Amino acid sequence: MEHDRRGPALPAARGPVSAAVAGYLRGAGPPPRVEDVAGARAYGDDLQLALYLCYELHYRGFADTDRDHEWDPDLLRVRAAMEQRFLAALYADTPGHTGLDDALAELLVEPVRGTGVSHYLRDEGELWQLREYAAQRSLYHLKEADPHAWVLPRLWGRAKAAMAAVEFDEYGGGRAERVHARLFADLMHDLGLDTTYGRYLDAASAEALATVNLMSLFGLHRELRGALVGHFAAVEITSSPGSRRLAEAMRRTGAGPAAEFFYDEHVEADAVHEQVVRHEVIAGLLEEETQLAADVTFGIDATGHLEDRFGGRLLADWRAGRSSLRVPLDAQTEHIARIS
Repeated sequence: MEHDRRGPALPAARGPVSAAVAGYLRGAGPPPRVEDVAGARAYGDDLQLALYLCYELHYRGFADTDRDHEWDPDLLRVRAAMEQRFLAALYADTPGHTGLDDALAELLVEPVRGTGVSHYLRDEGELWQLREYAAQRSLYHLKEADPHAWVLPRLWGRAKAAMAAVEFDEYGGGRAERVHARLFADLMHDLGLDTTYGRYLDAASAEALATVNLMSLFGLHRELRGALVGHFAAVEITSSPGSRRLAEAMRRTGAGPAAEFFYDEHVEADAVHEQVVRHEVIAGLLEEETQLAADVTFGIDATGHLEDRFGGRLLADWRAGRSSLRVPLDAQTEHIARIS
C-alpha cells in the first residue's frame, strides 16, 4: 500500500455519506452503501463533500490515503450512485432553453441592471467579502483548466485544436509564472489568504462544492463531453464582463496589485476565448457530432443553475451581515490593512 504525502488533509465530514468516504480513504471502515446515498440531499453538504472527495482522487489526492483508491471499484460504485443522484437533480431542476442558439444568445447579453455577485462586490462589497469569495473559489481556481482538459481526448479536428489553444492560455502559454492557478494564488496572497491547495475545503459551502463537482462530473465521463463543452462556453463567455467588475472591486477596496491583475488578465484573455469557443470549439464539435447540441445546451444551463445557487447563498449571507463560510478564516490569515 502506497500513500500520498503531499496532498491536502481530509476535511471534516458533513454527514454519514462523507464520513464513510473519508473513513474508507483512511482505511478505517467500508465505503458508504448505495442505500445511504439515496437518502442524501442532491445539493446538500453531505453528498457534495462525498462526491468532491471521490473526484479529488483524480487531481492531487489527500495526504496519507492509499493511491489505489483512485480506481477502487467499491468506491467507484458508490461514486456512480452519487453522480446519478446529482445528475437526476440537475436534469429535473435546471431551467432549460429551447435550443443551443437561445442559450448562447442569453449568455452574450449583459443585463442593464445586474444583480449578481460580481455586481454586488463591485458596487458595495467589503474586503472581508472579497476574501470569502476568493477562499471559496480557490477550490476551482487553484486547479483552473484541469477539469476542462479531460475533454481533449474526446474531441477531434477543429474542436480539439481550438480547445487546446484556449487551454494553452489557461496554463500560462508555457510559462509557469503565468499559469492562471498561479495567478490566483498570488491574488490570495494579496488578500492575506493561505495559498495551500485545498486549504479552504472545510470552509466552502455545499453550493461552492457543487460548482466544482459539476466540472469534474462532466470531464470524467466521455458521454458528457457535450455538456463539458457547454460548461466551458458558459464560463468563457461570461468571464470577461464579470472579471471586469471583480477587478474594479479589487481596486476599490485596495486588495492589492496581484488581486487586480488576476481579473484584469481574464478580461482580456476571455474576451478572445469567447469567440474561439463559440466559433471553433462548439461549431467544430457539432460539425462532427450534431446530436450533441442538446448536451451542450444542458451544460450551459446546468452551469447557470448552480452558479445562481452559489451566488444566491453568498448574497443572502452577506446582506444579512453574516459570513458565507462554514468555518471562519484562521486568525493568522486575517488581512492586515495597507497604510496608504
